[in-house]
Amino acid sequence: MEVAVVNNSGEKTGRTVQLRDDVFSITPNDHAIYLDVKQFLANRRQGTHKAKQRNEVAGSTKKLKRQKGTGTARAGSIKSPLFRGGGRVFGPMPRDYSFKLNKKVKQLARKSALSYKAQNDRIMVLEDLVLEAPKTRMIAEIRQNLRPDDKKMLLVLNQPNKNIYLSSRNLQGIKVVTVSELNTYDVLNASTVAFFESSVDALNENFGQ
Repeated sequence: MEVAVVNNSGEKTGRTVQLRDDVFSITPNDHAIYLDVKQFLANRRQGTHKAKQRNEVAGSTKKLKRQKGTGTARAGSIKSPLFRGGGRVFGPMPRDYSFKLNKKVKQLARKSALSYKAQNDRIMVLEDLVLEAPKTRMIAEIRQNLRPDDKKMLLVLNQPNKNIYLSSRNLQGIKVVTVSELNTYDVLNASTVAFFESSVDALNENFGQ
């Protein structure tokens, strides 16, 4: 798959890069995408939810009334779930939501997500950007020149770049990741995925296995 390289103004530079067909032109597997996104969201959950049960609620254990002869049901403790301020029945408890997913399934999901973007013409390759200091205005102008109607854009770098990250972190709808951090959820969540020219070789190497 051949893609033209564009500059910061959105104009073609005359250069092209070759993206692997076995990464960007496969038949997408929707179930693999579902499993990978499900795992990604599950792993982000803290799982620290907690409600007190009747043995954890503060209160007296003295019987509220005599057990027989009242004409009503027995009540053994003020901490009963039937009373206000009592413990909760089957309340949430701390747990780990993460689960294991095979490496090949995750790789298939990422390839499927990238193939969907390629089918919809949502893959771009930008010439490398050199910033000697953080400049938010420059990143905002690049986005405006490339796809002004897109609500979300994912910029993919070859390696971490502190200046590009600092320049984009205050802009709504722009996320910067490296090739090694690329995941199915971020690809699908973005309107356009823009790779810098230097990241293409690393992308083909990492995802072409």
